[in-house]
Amino acid sequence: MSGHSKWSTIKRKKGKADAERGKLFSKIIKELTVAARAGGGDPDGNPRLRTAIDSARSSNMPAANIDKAIKRGTGDLPGITYEEHSYEGYGPQGVAILIEVLTDNKNRTTSEIRHLLSKNNGHLGEVGCVSWMFDLKGSIEVEKGKVDEDELMTAALDAGAEDVKAENEFYEVVTASGDLEKVRSSLSEKSIPLASAQLTRNPQTVIKLEGKPAEQILRLMDALDEHEDVQKVYANFDVPDEIIESLGGG
Repeated sequence: MSGHSKWSTIKRKKGKADAERGKLFSKIIKELTVAARAGGGDPDGNPRLRTAIDSARSSNMPAANIDKAIKRGTGDLPGITYEEHSYEGYGPQGVAILIEVLTDNKNRTTSEIRHLLSKNNGHLGEVGCVSWMFDLKGSIEVEKGKVDEDELMTAALDAGAEDVKAENEFYEVVTASGDLEKVRSSLSEKSIPLASAQLTRNPQTVIKLEGKPAEQILRLMDALDEHEDVQKVYANFDVPDEIIESLGGG
């Protein structure tokens, strides 16, 4: 499964979803604002904004909050200006980590990300040190039980998807990065309910971890994910389910 989707699955197993920690709305609002600033406030002509709006609605964000965030991005309302940055580094056992942030203070965020990595058996690397290990892909999640697997497989492949994978309680439809919007639209037109649709970064290879290194990487991922400026974290590790379950709830 993709790097971000893999971590999303682990968070669900551990009961550590962003919504439960009150972090999700803040992250979505930032994404709505930046997406609107970059591509305009019309979701029909701005796929990134449409994806952010879909995420906001699926998280039950009030329509007024969505509208205000978009207007801050387009300049119709005053607001904080966020910048996009990414960080690359390594975790325990040389696990590659790619971190995407939206921040209003790059110097502060850089210092805090460096501290979180070093505190959890990792370190910040140079630009380009690990990004080449990840392929940019489209990832669409569909909740099991809301669609027949064969129906989804046929519809997704007909729309141009590369693969459909069954992972725990979700199916993941994998697309080329440039085909995400086309496949998303096609599935929606067929009334297939989508849980999420986003660009993600899939690791080309994974490092299997057990024991203490597995616990260390999960703690590091939690720490990064809880940072208010971090939008997404990708990493090329795999951890046995029993270890995740043994750490359930944190």
